[in-house]
Order: sequence, then structure tokens, then C-alpha cells
Amino acid sequence: MPPRLEVLQRLGTFNLCLRPTTRAATPNFLPVIQTANLSQREKKRKAKQDPYKWAQAQQRKNANLKRREELQKQRDEAWGNPVLGKTTPFLESLDTAGQVAFSEVPRDASGNPLQTPHELPTTPGLRNHFLTDAELEEATKHAFTLSKPMAAIVGDQLSDAASNEANIEKHKQDHAKAVEALRRITSLRNGSAKDRFHANVRRLVDEFGRHKTDKFLKPKPQSISPNTTPMPDRAGPDTGSSEVQIAILTAKIRTLSKALEINRGYKDVHNKRNLRLLVHRRQKLVAYMERKERGSERWTHMIEKLGLTPATWKGQISL
Repeated sequence: MPPRLEVLQRLGTFNLCLRPTTRAATPNFLPVIQTANLSQREKKRKAKQDPYKWAQAQQRKNANLKRREELQKQRDEAWGNPVLGKTTPFLESLDTAGQVAFSEVPRDASGNPLQTPHELPTTPGLRNHFLTDAELEEATKHAFTLSKPMAAIVGDQLSDAASNEANIEKHKQDHAKAVEALRRITSLRNGSAKDRFHANVRRLVDEFGRHKTDKFLKPKPQSISPNTTPMPDRAGPDTGSSEVQIAILTAKIRTLSKALEINRGYKDVHNKRNLRLLVHRRQKLVAYMERKERGSERWTHMIEKLGLTPATWKGQISL
């Protein structure tokens, strides 16, 4: 039977390098102390042996977790909703076309308000069918003059003054009824959602149109290049600026998103697609506006009024 030879268990433990070392190994006079790696369970068991240290560690951990939750909540609020953004009083006034001075608040079963209503910006004098109070007043005065009964000029009718006064009094009463009927017909409170949207478009053009904002908002400084051509003065209301189009799209998005929240809107695939198109169209316009007007008073005025947050134009929006 051949003799057994001792073989190394691992070839990696055998060094085949036969070159001499560059320097002699210095003797290590310190004792070699080996410490075993403790598992997490063992560390927790040892930490629990001192109740005071364990309580301090738990207190620091809870404070850290609470602070992380607060920071995450602040980031989420700053990021906002990609569809509705942040609710502002101006956006709330779009629901009534600026005809209500205070916001609607939830009420209990007895009808008592659960919150304190806050003021909303209003647009007095705005009426349906593209009319205003001044135009309606002028038209009714003209109609009163045209329909007023004429005084009798024939000799035999001069003595009938009592009948003339009765006709004039009846004409005044009929005119008052007609004016009241016209006021009810042209009132935005009795109009449809489409009528309120048309009124809101007029409000948005007056609020964000550069034919008015240029008077009190400073534009972004122009380039100092000698090749720049000065812009001509605007003629008429401004309906094509980026901020006006963004405001109109925001009003459409707010109306459509509210309609999808009720009446089984989760099945309305057609309007969901329309909402997605409006949101992405607004995202492109706001991104363009940010490149052109960021830091100017126009940009700040638009962001504060419409409640736009970074989620409405940054990143990918998925609905």
C-alpha cells in the first residue's frame, strides 16, 4: 500500500513567490486580540441591558423619524398636484365667475358652518351674454325713451290729462318689470357652466393680458444686443400671451377635473383623455414661460394667482 502524502487543503494558502523581500519584517510586540463580529440581535440584546441608553437611543430614533416625515410632507406640499396645483382664492372665484364675495364652507346637519369663509376676488358689473351692467343700463334707458307714450296734441285730447298720467304710470311699471326680467336673464348665477366659462375668459384676459399688466408689472430686462427690434404697441386686448393661454387652460382643467370627480367620472375615458391633453399642453406653455420670464414680475404674478406648483410643469406627468 503506497504511503499517504500530506496535501494542502487550499492552494491559495501556499505562496509560490520566491523573490526576496525588500525589507525585513519588523517584529510586532503588541498582543494580537481577536474580536468576534456581533450580530444585530446580539447588539440589541446588549444595548437593552442598560435601560437608560436604550431609552435614549429610542428617543433619538423617534425624533429622527418624525423629522423625516415632516420634511417629506413639506416636499410633497411644495411639489403640489400636477393637475390642480395649489388652491388660491382667485381659482375658487372661477367657480362662480367672480359673483360671490365669500367662499363656500362645509356645513353640519343643522346648517351651521364648520369653517370660517374667506373673501374671494370679485368682478362686479359682469353679466351673461357678454354684457356689463353699464351696457344693460344704457340699453334700458334708451328703450324707456323709445317706448314712452307721446303726449296728445289734438285739441279734443288736451283735456284728458288724467288718462295721460295713467298711461305714463303704466309705462313705468311695465318698464320696471322688463328691466327686472332682463336682469334675471343676464345674471351669471342663472347661467350655465358654459356661460360662466365665457365670463371667466373675459376675467382672465383682463387679469393677465399684457395690455393691462404692462402698466404695473415690470417686464424682464431686454437684451443689450444692437440687433434687437423693439416690439410694437399692442392694439386691443391681449389674448395670445403665454400667461393668458395658461390661465384659460387652468380654468378648463379645473372645470373638467371637478366634473370627473362626480357622476361616475372614472368611466369617462373620453374626458380623461381630454384632461390629459390639456395638462400636457399647459405643461409645455409653463415650461416655455419659465425659460422666457423666470424671475420677472410676470412670472411671479402668474404663479401666485393660478397656484401653479413645480409638479405642473416639471418632470413627467402621468394621470
